[in-house]
Amino acid sequence: MNNAAQKDDPVLERFHFLVNAPALFNAVTTAAELRIFAFLSGSPGASAAEIRSFCGLPAHQLRVLLQAVCTTGLLERRNGAYHNSSVAEDLLAADEEPDSWSHILTGWKEVYYPAFADMTTALRAGTNTALAAHPGDEPTLYGRLSRNPPLEEVFHRAMTAFTLRSVDALIEQPVFGDVRHVLDVGGGDGSTSARLVARHPELRTTVFDMPSVSRLASDAEAQPDRVSVTPGDIFTDPFPEGPDAVLFSHVLEIFDEDAILLLMRKAYDALPTGGRVVVYGYNVSDDETDGVFGARLGLYFNVLASGQGMAYPARDYERWLCEAGFEDVGTVPGLPYEHGLSLGVKR
Repeated sequence: MNNAAQKDDPVLERFHFLVNAPALFNAVTTAAELRIFAFLSGSPGASAAEIRSFCGLPAHQLRVLLQAVCTTGLLERRNGAYHNSSVAEDLLAADEEPDSWSHILTGWKEVYYPAFADMTTALRAGTNTALAAHPGDEPTLYGRLSRNPPLEEVFHRAMTAFTLRSVDALIEQPVFGDVRHVLDVGGGDGSTSARLVARHPELRTTVFDMPSVSRLASDAEAQPDRVSVTPGDIFTDPFPEGPDAVLFSHVLEIFDEDAILLLMRKAYDALPTGGRVVVYGYNVSDDETDGVFGARLGLYFNVLASGQGMAYPARDYERWLCEAGFEDVGTVPGLPYEHGLSLGVKR
C-alpha cells in the first residue's frame, strides 16, 4: 500500500492511533494528575518553564510529556506557548469538579487498564482471571474493593464522574414525572439519586447497594434528605418495600442473562400494579458492531469486574423485561455516551 492510499484508509489510520493509544492515554492522565490542564486554564499561553515551575517535572521529562499530549490534540503549542484545546478546557481543566474527566482517567488507569494485560488469559479461561490482582475471595471486583477503601474511593469517584456526564439524559425523562418513590438498585454513592430528587421535587429515592458502597452514599456531603440508603445484597436480600419505580442504572450490564432475569423478576415482585422498571445504561448497536464505550466496558467486565456481562443491545433488555412479566416495553435510544433507556410497566 502506497503512502497516498494509507492516508485515505480510515481503518489503517485508526490502527496507527490504536497501537500508540496506551502510552498516550497514560500521558494525558499524567498531565491531568499533575494538574497541567488546570494550570493552563488559569494561565493560557504559559511557557514550558512556567509549566515546569508549576508541576515540578525535570525539563527533559516535561518536554517529552508535553510533546505526547500535544499529539493527541488536547494541548496546543503556538509560538512556543501552550494552551488547552477546547476539549481539554471542557473535560479536564476543572479537575476538582465531581464530573471532571480527570477522575475518570485516574480510575481507569488505577483499576481498569492494568487488568487488560490479562485479557487473553481471561477470555480463554471464560472467567475474570485479572481479579487475582485484588486480594480476597469475593467473585467480583466490587466485593474485593471493599477490602481496599482508598482504591474503592478512586473507583467510585471515577464512576460518579462518568455518571454525572451522562445522567441528565436519564433524569429528564418523562417517566419520572408521576413517580413518587424510586428504588435505585446498585445506586452506588447515591449521585444518580441525588440528581433525580433535585430535578423532581416530589420524588424520593432509596439507594440499595452493598454495605461498603452504601457507606459512600451515607457519608456523601449534602446528601438530600429525600435520598435514603439501605445496605444489602441485591441478589440475596429482598428489595426494600414501597417503590413505584425500580431503577437499574449501570447495573444490569455487569451480569449474564440469568442474573439479569433474576433482578428483573425481583423488581416485578417489588412493584405495585402500574409500577415501572427503568433500565439505563450502555447499548451496543443491534448488530453488535458499533460502540467503543460499550466495547471497552464489556471487556472490562469479562476480564476483571464480574467475568460476565457486556453492553447489551436494547433488544435483549426488551426481551428480558417481557420474560419477567412487564408490559408496554420499549426503549428510548440514542442517548449520550451510547446509552439507552428501556422501560416496562407491571400491569
